[in-house]
Amino acid sequence: MHERQRKAHSSRRIQVEHGIAHLKNWRALARHLGRREHMSDIVQAVAGLLSHQQTVDQYPARTL
Repeated sequence: MHERQRKAHSSRRIQVEHGIAHLKNWRALARHLGRREHMSDIVQAVAGLLSHQQTVDQYPARTL
């Protein structure tokens, strides 16, 4: 039981770690010179794009 819980936790954690790594790769965030009030909008937009991309990668469209 403990091993299954550990593996489930590890699987969730690696997804978060990969998400953070993807965010760090976006140069626009690293070089942000705009107003700080809009930073959260940018982060939300990037997170949405990454989430969509991960969904596409996880469930690729079938070719008929």
